[in-house]
Amino acid sequence: MRILILLLALFATPVAACGIDSDCEVPGGTYRIYVPDGGADGAIFFAHGYGGSAAGTMRNDRFRALAGRLGVALVALASVGKDWALPNAPEHGNDPPRDEIAYVAAVKADVVAQFGLDPDRMLLAGFSAGGMLTWNVICQGGDLFAAFVPMSGTFWKEPPQSCDADAAVTHYHGTADTVVPIGGRAIGSSRQGDMGEVLAFYVRDRALTPAGPVDAPDGLSCQRWDGKEETYLEYCTHPGGHRFSADWIERVWTRDMK
Repeated sequence: MRILILLLALFATPVAACGIDSDCEVPGGTYRIYVPDGGADGAIFFAHGYGGSAAGTMRNDRFRALAGRLGVALVALASVGKDWALPNAPEHGNDPPRDEIAYVAAVKADVVAQFGLDPDRMLLAGFSAGGMLTWNVICQGGDLFAAFVPMSGTFWKEPPQSCDADAAVTHYHGTADTVVPIGGRAIGSSRQGDMGEVLAFYVRDRALTPAGPVDAPDGLSCQRWDGKEETYLEYCTHPGGHRFSADWIERVWTRDMK
């Protein structure tokens, strides 16, 4: 009997240590992951808004359906406390504040090592406070992902002095957004940034040139600036408020991740 038990243990199929319902641990934090039954070729990373969670991201049926359609993994990032630790934020939510760029890089390295995902086919999207995280990753770790999709979130107070790498960025924002208005607003001791300043900064910093309006689905109005190789900034507005759609992320993936 003892020999039988040892043989069963030896040849048993390994069980994933983490996934949809349980946390994966990396230095500085955790994340969750959904891999479709047919496997995954690349991954969409998603950063939640203020007060959100990786578990909440995984409860989003549209996100999991999107991952299944595209044949990619869905990676749900998780803040420490209610918010991300970002420059100029009124509060970090953890003390001392976590190095969010190092955390995101650690998650990427872990999903490559643990799940065998292609490191060159990864996109980072984020909504609201997660959009703010996304913009900070764009400028401090722009080579980590092939494309970025910040939605309804920008830098706190003002853009940084410069960005460290060229990146492909598609930003979505509602013209009627009162939570993170396009023109910014004061929050506590700080202020949400002005999207006009962010656009002007990124165009100048990455030496982009106007490409004019672009084709977009009904309800979106988009303009674009192009740079060298795959670098670009696309800014899409919609007439709604503080919201996002998984379809907007799918639009970028199907267009850019060929």
